[in-house]
Amino acid sequence: KDSIAVAHALGQSADPPVYLGAIGTRQADLDKLIRRLQAKAPKLVFAYEAGPCGYTLYRDLTGHGFDCHVVAPSLIPKKPGDKVKTDRRDAVELARLLRSGDLTRVYVPTVDDEAIRDLCRARDAARLTMKNAKLRLKAFLLRLGRHYVGRADWTEAHRRYLAKVVCPTATQQVVFQESVRAVDEQVDRLQRLEAELLERAPAWRLYPVVQALQALRGVQFLVAITVVAELGDLTRFDSPRQLAAFVGLIPSEYSSGPARRQGGITKAGNGRARRALIEGAWAYRHPAKVSEHIQRRIDGLPKPIQDIGWKAQVRLCKRFRRLVARGKHPNVAVTAIARELIAFMWAIAKEVPITT
Repeated sequence: KDSIAVAHALGQSADPPVYLGAIGTRQADLDKLIRRLQAKAPKLVFAYEAGPCGYTLYRDLTGHGFDCHVVAPSLIPKKPGDKVKTDRRDAVELARLLRSGDLTRVYVPTVDDEAIRDLCRARDAARLTMKNAKLRLKAFLLRLGRHYVGRADWTEAHRRYLAKVVCPTATQQVVFQESVRAVDEQVDRLQRLEAELLERAPAWRLYPVVQALQALRGVQFLVAITVVAELGDLTRFDSPRQLAAFVGLIPSEYSSGPARRQGGITKAGNGRARRALIEGAWAYRHPAKVSEHIQRRIDGLPKPIQDIGWKAQVRLCKRFRRLVARGKHPNVAVTAIARELIAFMWAIAKEVPITT
């Protein structure tokens, strides 16, 4: 945010990295650093940790024609006994690991891809805020001994019930009304963001993939655009297994010798995409069927994509039933379905041409 600690290491050499010091974050400071380093070596490769400052530095460096790596901080090798962390030590260690090839790059979206992703994340934040506001209101009413016993919350019947609530004191009535207004404000905010997403998505370069993914059961517009916005071009992965590992849907493992022990999923990678996949996978607990809603979504899609959607539905519905019949908990079964669902998404993305 305020400064950049810089160190460099000479390639094809065993010499230790050299710490240059800290520079400012202005474009002039970056240009001065580039000129200084170009005097030492004709080819420069940069690396820095991904963080809250985004990809501005990456785009500045690649705009100058340099190779730049944005590194995943959680995947940087660290010694267990190393308890000292400073900017200087971090910069020197990054330079050393970059030279040895031990750094893991993160995917950097384009400016337009990042804009859609930000809009999706704003919508998801509004959804969580609305959920918390509803929980606070229900908790307040529960403290007053009022509990709604209808079949569903936040329906028209529930709102009519709320309109008739009278609190014991005028002060508590003010708290109640403000809580209801907070819920209504978040509902309106969520609707505005969803409308903005529907309006801007058709102009996005990956929108054809979003449309094609809706051939899958349980993958409606919001699930499809969340997965694509968070993961980008799904075909950048060499295999669906690699994609599932990136999303953290593969089982963890601790094996030694002939013993093989597997545990829960790794939960590595993008949690928002994983949550959307789990949400969509619950649709496969019902028998396979092309409903009216699915038929409307697949109308106009190429037949190969429709065939993949039906193949996925037949396989995943049957697999869910078999896993539950074997005694697996439904949560475990739906996680296995989500792992296969992302593989079918990868197969569909392969059928869609994307313009760069």
